[in-house]
Amino acid sequence: MAQPQLLHHVLDGPPGAPPLVLGASLGTSVHVWSPQLATLTRSHRVLRWDLPGHGGSRADLLPHDGTASVAALAAQVLRLADTQGWESFAYAGISLGGAVGAHLAVHHPERVAALGLVCSSARFGPPEPWQERAALVRREGVGPVAETSPGRWFGDAGAAETPLGRALLRDLTETDPAGYAACCDALAAYDLRPALGRISAPTLVVGGSLDIATPLDHARELADGIPDATLKEYAIGHLAVEQPEAVGAALSTHLHTAKGPQY
Repeated sequence: MAQPQLLHHVLDGPPGAPPLVLGASLGTSVHVWSPQLATLTRSHRVLRWDLPGHGGSRADLLPHDGTASVAALAAQVLRLADTQGWESFAYAGISLGGAVGAHLAVHHPERVAALGLVCSSARFGPPEPWQERAALVRREGVGPVAETSPGRWFGDAGAAETPLGRALLRDLTETDPAGYAACCDALAAYDLRPALGRISAPTLVVGGSLDIATPLDHARELADGIPDATLKEYAIGHLAVEQPEAVGAALSTHLHTAKGPQY
């Protein structure tokens, strides 16, 4: 019998080091974490994964009938961890990737040893705009979204013209429309606000003062709702590419101080 298809993923760092899973934002790939990779792999075995239809992941790993959910993405991530033999792991994610980690921390607390939420949210606004974006992408492809993404993604217009910025925008243009739309469906249905108090993993919340996709109010809501969470604010846009060293150092410090007997 054929094995179930896994999300595309990349492993870096010492094989025996504590495990760290990194999730990406909608429209991006594993490349979004490239600026922090050298810092994080000094002390961790890092697994980066692609959303369905993004990077190397197949689009059919989420349903395309409007029922896709963050819970389904979280289940895929647990399969990746199980494949590696990781009973528990640290997790950090940007935007939708962060939402997956928050869901895991609520519903599978024994698996998440530490949590980092970067430019993420407990609810990414009302469902209707996400449903409308899903319909647009299904109808016209990712082109219309790609045209407006630089303004949403980058706090500094020049960031879109850097090698990393161009690579991230290229990833978006190559994203499968069906996979992108399914991720929009998942965002439309996502609302973790009532459950934030159930997160027990040591949590770092990173917010961007230049982030117009998830403004600082989203980060502050996460930090206020998660017990003992730490909030750090930087002059960064939605993908946190403007200050990669500061974000990487904050995550590294958080992971070091969060280590417990199970991790």
